[in-house]
Amino acid sequence: MEVWWAIDVLLCLLFFLLRVRGAGRESKRRSEQEGKGRGGAMAAVVRGVLNGIREKGLSNFLRHARDEGYLQTKIHNIGATLVGVDKFGNKYYEKVHDTQYGRHRWVEYAEKGRYNASQLLEQNAKAYIVDHKENFSGEGEELIYHSKGHALNPGQRDWTRYQPWEPKKEEAP
Repeated sequence: MEVWWAIDVLLCLLFFLLRVRGAGRESKRRSEQEGKGRGGAMAAVVRGVLNGIREKGLSNFLRHARDEGYLQTKIHNIGATLVGVDKFGNKYYEKVHDTQYGRHRWVEYAEKGRYNASQLLEQNAKAYIVDHKENFSGEGEELIYHSKGHALNPGQRDWTRYQPWEPKKEEAP
């Protein structure tokens, strides 16, 4: 059991270092394009890992890495921006590029052992939700989405393949 745990931690660390190295190159490329200095995501992640080791000690850090998904969280935070921190200490992150929609925002709870979704503040949870505004002008028909079966869609569904069900009529003897 201990051997598998050690192999798992080593694989996580290897993946972490490879990911950090790639993110470091990406942030270096971005910073060179923007005219900024070196640093970026790699330095922040390494700093976070070293601070975690310093605060918890190596054995506790490795236990947290396994039990609480510490490394996976730090790997996921590469390239993310800290949007804010609420009164409970929860950290709100956002990663717009190279992320599946719906997974582009997340929360790191302050108390990882006793997290509670009811601790989230309502204004933070609803900050990016926008109400739908209907097009009352009647203009811009080409901008309105029409499904394949809609009469105004030029790429209509091929209805020639459709054959309605016709039950067989039984003959009376």
